Amino acid sequence: MASLSSSKRLVVKIGSALLVERESGALRSEWLRALAEDVAAIRGRGTDVILVSSGSIALGRAALGLGGPDLPLEQSQAAAAVGQIRLARAYEEALAPHGITTAQVLVTLEDSADRRRYLNSRATLETLLGLGVTPIVNENDTVATDEIRYGDNDRLAAQVAVTVGADTLVLLSDVDGFYTANPAIDPKARRLDNVDRITPEIEAMAGDAGSGLSKGGMKTKLMAAKLATEAGCDLAITSGTVLNPLKKLENGAAATWFTAQTDPQAARKRWIAAMKPRGEIAVDAGAVAALGQGKSLLPAGVVGVTGAFGRGDPVSVTGPEGARLATGLVRYTAAEARLIQGRRSGDIAEILGYKGRSVLIHRDDMVF
Repeated sequence: MASLSSSKRLVVKIGSALLVERESGALRSEWLRALAEDVAAIRGRGTDVILVSSGSIALGRAALGLGGPDLPLEQSQAAAAVGQIRLARAYEEALAPHGITTAQVLVTLEDSADRRRYLNSRATLETLLGLGVTPIVNENDTVATDEIRYGDNDRLAAQVAVTVGADTLVLLSDVDGFYTANPAIDPKARRLDNVDRITPEIEAMAGDAGSGLSKGGMKTKLMAAKLATEAGCDLAITSGTVLNPLKKLENGAAATWFTAQTDPQAARKRWIAAMKPRGEIAVDAGAVAALGQGKSLLPAGVVGVTGAFGRGDPVSVTGPEGARLATGLVRYTAAEARLIQGRRSGDIAEILGYKGRSVLIHRDDMVF
């Protein structure tokens, strides 16, 4: 059975209703301080933590005095612009006493749909985690319109978990799990403690998008669970209305755990392997040996580049005899790769006129 204590990389989704008082629009400071205690304890045992948090529009509309249940797009974007500063500061002030540095990362649906932007997002988040930072991720409501929106942070959190290869995702909700029906209207509804596989029967239990107790209802949470578990990430839905919700989950609080169908690395490798290469990179014997040792592909080992590919596109890697060695997501365009082939990574800035990535294809973006 999945558990929080075994997690190596954790993503936690926090909704506006948990973070901001509905009537006054004020930050729930005590709740946030308690969450910060949980995050500090989890990080203290070596687990990476990413927080996917709503709240910028709620905080911003209160600051601007904007009322009404639904704001026009322009006012929502303005509220987000004002609220993003307040949201980032709130997390910084809550986590700083625990010695935790925070970073704000704003994304849109386009950032995961486009391979180049996806790789850039992944690289940024990986770098932040490597530096011991806790990223605070939110949808970039300041610029996002309907066609480039996730629309809910359940699915955004799942996409973030997939992007960074997290093994655990927790959706803090206003309900304590996934129920066979809406418990607010059906007294016979019962919570499912574990879901090993999302079947059509399970999907039917989620109902329509607006049938749950929180924004998007259980439909979006189930969509997030499908995305996460197929990518090797366990997902829990549990109540976030209490203080120290992560500590309580770790100590056995009511929840529904959706079981991962594979592990994150294997899922990512399958995703890359299924792509159609858009070009080819030929390497020398030294590069072949380095790749065999699990190392990344450096420009110095490249002897030829064919095709017309862009950053983030899949390419084939071939050895001296022309045999395909691997498929990988390349970090330079075909034109740039030709310019830096055979050269040391330290020469890239001088050749291209800017300081780029030190590797042509990172080992995590390659499948053999």
